[in-house]
Amino acid sequence: MQVSALEGGFSDAPVQAARAFRAAMSAMARPGTIETVTDATPPAPLSVAAGVLALTLLDPETPVYLAGALDCPQVREWITFHTGAPIAGRSTCAFALGRWADLVPLPGYRIGTSSYPDRSATLIAEVDLLEPSGTTLSGPGIMGVSVLSLPETETIQANHAQFPLGVDFFLTCGDRLAGLPRSTKVEAL
Repeated sequence: MQVSALEGGFSDAPVQAARAFRAAMSAMARPGTIETVTDATPPAPLSVAAGVLALTLLDPETPVYLAGALDCPQVREWITFHTGAPIAGRSTCAFALGRWADLVPLPGYRIGTSSYPDRSATLIAEVDLLEPSGTTLSGPGIMGVSVLSLPETETIQANHAQFPLGVDFFLTCGDRLAGLPRSTKVEAL
């Protein structure tokens, strides 16, 4: 294990994890809202926001799938050291991290069952742009409509069509994150 895997985590884990958890839950409860998170310095190519989400949401009981460039020794070792999360495949993960293009298509991820829709995967997708413009969002947690830049709409619309089954998303860019639960209806402008 390289020294860099030991660095970059929370320096005051209880306080920083609580602050990050609140930001993550706020983003998921209010789709289209962009939250800023800090307090971690994950190894490249993992963004600050994706690293903070990993530190906050992963533990030894939550298998994680790393896609594309994020499936590299420095990210694997950093996640394993700081969270204890086991590295898993696409079909068995609770969380998946990667660039949007590396995470799609969605078939192959757990989407829950009619009895347990909560037993689905959450995808933490790194995107090039995350700002309040572009695609219209509506549904639970949104008063009227909200707008958010999305990497694409068709995949997210197909995921929404499976509701209450499907996957949930966190979109990350630098130190910013937004939540996009499967209950959110997406319409291109």
